[in-house]
Amino acid sequence: QVMGRESPYDSTVVTLGDAAAKICYGRPSMRGRQIFGGLVPYDTLWRTGANEPTIIHLPFPAEIAGIAVEPGSYSIYTVPGLGQWTVIVNRSIDQWGIETSYTEDVRSQEVGRATVAAESIAEAVDTFTVASEAGAENTANLVLEWENTRVRIPIERTS
Repeated sequence: QVMGRESPYDSTVVTLGDAAAKICYGRPSMRGRQIFGGLVPYDTLWRTGANEPTIIHLPFPAEIAGIAVEPGSYSIYTVPGLGQWTVIVNRSIDQWGIETSYTEDVRSQEVGRATVAAESIAEAVDTFTVASEAGAENTANLVLEWENTRVRIPIERTS
């Protein structure tokens, strides 16, 4: 943990076939705050965590929520909504995560946008968590959970 970092930096491994992708992200906590529709406004670009943007490192070609990507590292931004979220995959990984740093130059490096469903969960998740959920062969879900919201972002290895 970096000194002065309120939100710890963490990572999750996503196994797809005989290889794995890695997600690195900041883990903010609720600390009594309303998160979605409060700290994180609806229908507004979010860095999907704290501090730096959430970054996925892929050693193979894949589809993230149906967006085709070559091997490499990408930032994952989201636009949380009440029943669905927009997932944004971007080639730029060097910018600081806050929304004001999502400049025209950064935006011009978007690979694509896709929509995924958001669901309510009964038991609140205090600290933002990204987990991996295995699927059929060469597929998995990135599972984002915070407060009373769960979002699944499908990933499929394409070769």
